[in-house]
Amino acid sequence: MKNLSLAFSSCPNDTFMFHALVHGLVDTEGLTFDVDIHDVEELNERAQRDTYDVTKLSYHGWFTVRDRYAILASGSALGWDCGPLLVCRAGDAGVLRRAALRIAVPGRYTTGALLCTLAYPGLGEQVPMLFSDIEAAVACGDFDLGVLIHEGRFTYRDKGLDLVQDLGAWWQQVSGCPIPLGGIAVRRSLGAEIAATFDRVLHRSISYAFAHPEASREYVASYARELSTTIQRKHIDLFVNRFSLDLGEEGRRAVDTLYERYERDYLRGGREEALPHGRQCGQGA
Repeated sequence: MKNLSLAFSSCPNDTFMFHALVHGLVDTEGLTFDVDIHDVEELNERAQRDTYDVTKLSYHGWFTVRDRYAILASGSALGWDCGPLLVCRAGDAGVLRRAALRIAVPGRYTTGALLCTLAYPGLGEQVPMLFSDIEAAVACGDFDLGVLIHEGRFTYRDKGLDLVQDLGAWWQQVSGCPIPLGGIAVRRSLGAEIAATFDRVLHRSISYAFAHPEASREYVASYARELSTTIQRKHIDLFVNRFSLDLGEEGRRAVDTLYERYERDYLRGGREEALPHGRQCGQGA
């Protein structure tokens, strides 16, 4: 028996996928878990300190610790037409022509912040803040632009905001790949056997979630920022898909392509210090 420290986000896609695992509804093959649930940027930051054995990470966050953590085949939020959105106040059509823009982003290490930089290099000052506060911060004029993730994709128009750019659609156009948002990473030092075992257990938990979609409803709702069950369901339907069960060749290629752009266009600009490559996406610990 092996006990692992496990962390994932409070967003509906994660609580949906992990519900069966956490509640003992699937075979864990002797693994037990100490579970923490936090905002994904908090998890990205904690990964810098090697806090957890297994953790949800934004793919941008994983790029900075990939020498110490490996991405599992199961558990990713990756797909088509599901990327972050760059928004402004309603009616502010000329915002991109202004100087000294302030952009609210949902954390330095989020994939949304990375995509904003790749799509609009040098656009303005990025200011990290909690993802659920960004809509209001842009709507009231504290920021010129905001990068929305998670439920914001479904609610921004009701909050008095207009779309400037669908950053996921931009990525799909320039890369030909689906957009890798986040995945589940395991500490490489645990070894290949533990990593493979956890991957099987998580795959089992996600399969259970697909087969019993109502089983996790109360668990998902207890952590969701957006109280509407309709929005929670849309969130799950968009971000939990075939890539969540298994990245597969297409998913791994998408992750590697984003990493290449990160290395070429992000690190080259001096925004982060390059780290050792570690192993390629999809390989074990």
